[in-house]
Amino acid sequence: MQSSALATHLRHNAPTMPHSPPHSPPFTPPQSYTDAAAALAQVQALYQRAVAHLRQALHQYVRAGGTSAPQRVRACYPFVRLHCQRAHGGPGAGAPSRLSYGFVAGPGRYETTLTRPDLFASYYLEQFELLLHNHGGALEVGVSNQPIPLHFALAEHEHLEGELSPAQRAALRDCFDLPDLSQMDDGIANGTHQSAAHEAQPLALFGAARVDYSLQRLRHYSGTAPAWFQGFVLFTNYPFYVDEFIRLGQEALANPASEYLGLVEPGNVLTPRAGLSAAEQQLLHELAQGQPGRALPRLPQMPAYHLLRADGSGITLLNIGVGPSNAKTITDHIAVLRPHAWLMLGHCAGLRNSQQLGDYVLAHAYVREDHVLDEELPLWVPIPALAEIQLALEGAVADVTGLSGAELKRILRTGTVASTDNRNWELLPGQTPQRRFSQSRAVALDMESATIAANGFRLRVPYGTLLCVSDKPLHGEIKLPGMANAFYRERVDQHLRIGLRAIERLRVGGVDQLHSRKLRSFAEVAFQ
Repeated sequence: MQSSALATHLRHNAPTMPHSPPHSPPFTPPQSYTDAAAALAQVQALYQRAVAHLRQALHQYVRAGGTSAPQRVRACYPFVRLHCQRAHGGPGAGAPSRLSYGFVAGPGRYETTLTRPDLFASYYLEQFELLLHNHGGALEVGVSNQPIPLHFALAEHEHLEGELSPAQRAALRDCFDLPDLSQMDDGIANGTHQSAAHEAQPLALFGAARVDYSLQRLRHYSGTAPAWFQGFVLFTNYPFYVDEFIRLGQEALANPASEYLGLVEPGNVLTPRAGLSAAEQQLLHELAQGQPGRALPRLPQMPAYHLLRADGSGITLLNIGVGPSNAKTITDHIAVLRPHAWLMLGHCAGLRNSQQLGDYVLAHAYVREDHVLDEELPLWVPIPALAEIQLALEGAVADVTGLSGAELKRILRTGTVASTDNRNWELLPGQTPQRRFSQSRAVALDMESATIAANGFRLRVPYGTLLCVSDKPLHGEIKLPGMANAFYRERVDQHLRIGLRAIERLRVGGVDQLHSRKLRSFAEVAFQ
């Protein structure tokens, strides 16, 4: 898409030599495809040619040892385009009625730029198939006019810093396109984007540059490559859960019949399952891109751990620490991977005297006093509970505890969870927070759950929250070191097992049914 921001970018990055166009791969005219697999193959070919062009030019730049290139070098992302001739009434005209995606709302021209078809091959294939099934006609695949930033064209194990002199690094922008934040805003996801009269309407929530930006951020924050991330994501705010996740993962991998292929820890350190088949070993080799993992000297900001399944529907656990800022940051980036669901498993303050330490809270509403999403998602937007997630979590508590009926309700409370950005909210004068929480009917308070749920709503990722009461500050039971340690030992194992069991239930129910229409707007993009 040729936006005004992109036009400005191109003007500001004009070739260094007058009247000399950028050195780009040979022009390939757009081609039409009625077969989704053929369209995907063309996307892969165009993308690989583009990144190979940039990598080769970079290697020449490094070998030359200077601070300039004979001419500016540029390669652009591939795009996919749909020309829709008629309005579509939604699922039912061709797609299974349960799907809330895979179609556009009305006639017009729709397109999006694409990146990393190696990582997103199965996802792109599904979206292409649904568009062709729902609308007929053909998909058009070609080369966009959005440049691929050089940093985003490098392989996972390649880094510029070690090979370039300071002078060469400073001169890179004169020879190559660098990341341009004006091409990475979230206007589509936020529902504020408006296409100009001459522009195509968007097919996806995120363009290629925004996706690439998040893939880079995921590596930085989690300490693992994006390829390892699985379709179900658990967030926690305590390292105790990580220890238990590793223990349970290693226990599962000792069983040759386990559904999991391996466990990946920060540094891309892979522990494979016992008795892998040749095909499973090859899959893990491809995901690792032939690069051995190495334990990190220190953990990243939000370390990630991945229990792998062959179909990508395994489990990723991230310890996001305490606070809404980390919760927003990591979910902003994980969303580009289009996970099936993310769930918050953490500790909370119980606000009701009837609660006991160790009780569970299943959030069905949220009070958003975290403030980190106020610009993107106004406070007047409600964050609905998603029935499929709620049922899976409640059923998982029953499965793991063995309780039902009144006994289950004794330890599991459904209610409103308030999230705050002030860890010492209890110390504010006049007890104003307590009054607001009482008016909202909140039963628990933490610092992350509303952020994760609200960002799931904003970014169309199914979400849920199951918290465990670790203190009751309004009733004299504050968190103290000895008490907290005993509580963690007693409850972490059970709480994590509940989260894992909930994901098993969601898998059995089918991932398609998770992507609720509650998360889709009036004129929604076609891609899931």
